[in-house]
Amino acid sequence: MPHDWDAASYDRISEPQTRWGGAVASWLELGGDERVLDAGCGTGRVTEAVLARLPHGRVIALDGSAAMVAAARSRLAGAGAPSEAPADANRGPAERTGARLAPLVADLRDPLPLAPGSLDAVISTATFHWLPNHDALFHRLARILRPGAQLVAQCGGPGNIASVVAALRRVTPGEGYPWTFASPEDTKRRLECAGFAGVETWLTEERTPFASRAELESFLATVILWPQLERRGRSEHAPFVARVADELPGVELDYVRLNMRARRR
Repeated sequence: MPHDWDAASYDRISEPQTRWGGAVASWLELGGDERVLDAGCGTGRVTEAVLARLPHGRVIALDGSAAMVAAARSRLAGAGAPSEAPADANRGPAERTGARLAPLVADLRDPLPLAPGSLDAVISTATFHWLPNHDALFHRLARILRPGAQLVAQCGGPGNIASVVAALRRVTPGEGYPWTFASPEDTKRRLECAGFAGVETWLTEERTPFASRAELESFLATVILWPQLERRGRSEHAPFVARVADELPGVELDYVRLNMRARRR
């Protein structure tokens, strides 16, 4: 099962992801009536920016975490009024809600419960690096997009949180990590093989400082180290996070983002 995030803590500390996601959302070319999937919506902060540009459209806010989807639903409750677009019997259940916002708990590792060719765009931020098989992921996303539809996304790329990876190798040697930090070249090839054209992929460095050691540790525990913490008893969590933080070169994280833009052929 997907990890059910601590949505309240994530929402409180996810300013970096929100900042990066806002830039990704600006890449979408929208007329205002499109149907868009936010694949990995989290607590709905980026979803909110997309909805603001879709007065007559719809966003499907999808996440594998029920807690995250509940938080997004709460945040965006005022944006879920019925749209003027008529209902379409050919749309999947998440698209027949008649609302601008359609919350959906679903696992991106599985076939998506959305009608083939039913969407005009997919946006995803800070999500794909948690998924192990990008070939299959891109084929699943291509299936639900109409020809010419947009994909804009960002996730961790090569070198992402390298200092944390190095720290974990010292603190827990031999323990595996669940991240997939794919290269721009491999990602471009995978997108093209999945049916996308005009593919652009590139890396950006996003060094992220924190105001205090306490803020860094809170961020590590909530956003990065939860796979390691799930293997440990609760009494071990704080000491483990502190040991990892001790191994870092400073009170910052060395984020590297993999960006992608493409259109469905």
